[in-house]
Amino acid sequence: MEIKKQLEQALAAIHEALTQVVTPNDLADLKAKYLGKKGVVAEWMSAMKNLTPEERPAFGQLVNEAKNRINDVIESFRQKMEDRRVAEKLANEAVDVTLPGRTIPMGSKHLINQIIEEVEDLFIGMGYTVKEGPEIEQDLYNFEMLNLPKSHPARDMQATFYITDELLLRTHTSPVQVRTLLENGGKKPIKIICPGKVYRRDEDDMTHSHQFTQIEALVVDEYVTLADLKGTLLTLARKMFGDDRQIRLRPSYFPFTEPSVEVDISCYQCHGKGCPMCKHTGWIEILGAGMVNNAVLEATGYDKTKYQGFALGVGVERLAILKYGIDDIRAFFTNDLRFNRQFK
Repeated sequence: MEIKKQLEQALAAIHEALTQVVTPNDLADLKAKYLGKKGVVAEWMSAMKNLTPEERPAFGQLVNEAKNRINDVIESFRQKMEDRRVAEKLANEAVDVTLPGRTIPMGSKHLINQIIEEVEDLFIGMGYTVKEGPEIEQDLYNFEMLNLPKSHPARDMQATFYITDELLLRTHTSPVQVRTLLENGGKKPIKIICPGKVYRRDEDDMTHSHQFTQIEALVVDEYVTLADLKGTLLTLARKMFGDDRQIRLRPSYFPFTEPSVEVDISCYQCHGKGCPMCKHTGWIEILGAGMVNNAVLEATGYDKTKYQGFALGVGVERLAILKYGIDDIRAFFTNDLRFNRQFK
């Protein structure tokens, strides 16, 4: 039939055209020319209307065979193009596995976070739970429920950033203790530590900052004594500054604890002999602590005749400064990588 001759001519033309194909778009154009809706094969099919019913089946079979052969030629060429493209890509992107590896620079945890995690690990090991709270706090929790009513002169000890008359940036993490005491409804023992940022209106210099980090601990139970507090403080001091450290407790005043103490550790530079680090006293002040004031227990629903407890609070920057001999608190906030890399 004439269709066979046309098929052979079409295949010859396709093979010739394939020698000029460079891109997938070129191949798509060639396929459309022969197999598209207005292509050569479609023209052959349209010729069926001119045939008799007896001729159409054989003619249709021949056209379908022609269509399949043309499609096979084009798809075979497409596969060869794809194989060639993949081979070229592999050759261009080949990796020499015998080359030495590249060192990827790694970051380091900020020293403040390292100290926090070190203290958390210690207290978690002693059965404490880590608690957190909001940095924007209510006056009620930051002051009033800690035995600091609005007229109390001790409020002047903590220069405060007020947002409204009742909202402020917390001056310590003690509000987290108050919230935990209230959550427990005056009926459960408590053993928590509270790390977090606090804010006070200080002028920034080598030893002061308007923003710093604090960790507080609180224990409330039926049989908690000052001896338990002293043992906890000694454990903390030796964990942070060495197993040969000693501590001493000096009477002090905090509205939320009674009795209250300032805690000193024996100087780790001179071992108590006296040096510039300890101002020639042999001791270095590190934190404040005390037994929880009965007024705080009552305000949070605890029976003061049944429960008692202790609390302590320490500045994380102060621990870091003393432990590593850092001479300027502002170094913690400058984001200088040279500073951070010292403490990997």
